[in-house]
Amino acid sequence: MDIGPGITLGAGVSITPPPTAPGAPTIGVATATGITTATVAFTAPVNNGGATITSYAIISTPAGGTGTLTQAGSGTINVTGLTGLTSYTFTVTATNSVGTSSPSASSNSITTASPIIGTKKAIFGYGTVTGLAYLSMTNLVSNTGVVSNDTSGVGTQRIGLVAAGYGGDKAIFGYGLYTTGGRSFNTTTTNLVTNTGVVGNDVSSAGTARSRLAATCYGTDKAIFGYGVSQAEYNGTTTTNLVSNTGVVANDVTGVGTARYDLAAVGYGITGQALFGYGAGTAVTNLVSNTGVVSTDTTGVGSARAGLAAASYGSDKALFAYAGAISNLVSNTGVVSNDVSIAGTSRSLLAAAGYGDDKAIFGYGVTGAPVSMTNLVTNTGVVGNDVSGVGTARYWLAAAGYSLT
Repeated sequence: MDIGPGITLGAGVSITPPPTAPGAPTIGVATATGITTATVAFTAPVNNGGATITSYAIISTPAGGTGTLTQAGSGTINVTGLTGLTSYTFTVTATNSVGTSSPSASSNSITTASPIIGTKKAIFGYGTVTGLAYLSMTNLVSNTGVVSNDTSGVGTQRIGLVAAGYGGDKAIFGYGLYTTGGRSFNTTTTNLVTNTGVVGNDVSSAGTARSRLAATCYGTDKAIFGYGVSQAEYNGTTTTNLVSNTGVVANDVTGVGTARYDLAAVGYGITGQALFGYGAGTAVTNLVSNTGVVSTDTTGVGSARAGLAAASYGSDKALFAYAGAISNLVSNTGVVSNDVSIAGTSRSLLAAAGYGDDKAIFGYGVTGAPVSMTNLVTNTGVVGNDVSGVGTARYWLAAAGYSLT
């Protein structure tokens, strides 16, 4: 006889209670995996409520993170939608056909990564109009990608120099080729740029004087100059020079990889790695650790070319572009993609920098004559059409991001 749920009558006769929501999962380890992502491990509850668990969900504190996993057993949930450089804890709930469990205990606290290239503004500087008339003028770029008119230059007029961010919100122009008495000479001169875009006077820095090299930030607040040509090594050198987070250039480090010039360099990743790539006659790349150690050659991907430029985008990725109407995207693990056809005028000896936290700008260069157009890059790596140039058309210039405001 049925006299009530859960009551046993006679020889093994029982009444099964209706299913309920499951018990709470057991929380595991939370791990930050990026600027906006994390993983959270959990163990399935012992009590599934009498019905198969169909999914698990994340609750983040503070709110914003989301993540679900559709399965019955234990696992790891990928969390997205977090904010960079923010501390979070997580709980996990389990759901079956009846309902959702109470949350698990809170996880350990994690802190998401901060973008390594988060500057708001950028600066183009120096270069040449004709190959003989060297310049020191600069053009500031707003945090919306608008290029300003020429600013009277500071420091030695020169070409074939490079620029990079350092100290988190400042920049440095360095090295290059200057002219005197009708002859050109390589230099080690640097010019520091404040976080308000003011270029400093010449500083005589360490290292081998050279030009047509590349530079980028690394380790979140330092910079590295590398490769190029010198008076003694006109076919190319592999020398590098690290720059401290106060803008001091170190002595030469014996280079690694293929000696070359007219290459490009860029930062990538969430912990401050960098990449030198391409250059005269090659498509090889050289990864740079977040302590400034340059690796041996990686077999090149895409078209070998020289006189291209590179910049970071999307907070942790990068792209090489132009010297042809092509780009090569770089993942946040340093993997270079095949050629992608892009918008804009094909040109070389241009410059590029990040701006607006997660976008980039390519500008100036030469097509047979100097040009001043720019091309904005979205935070997904899409290169835009030409924007009419502002300022003096020129090439063999340099650019870098600066300012966090």
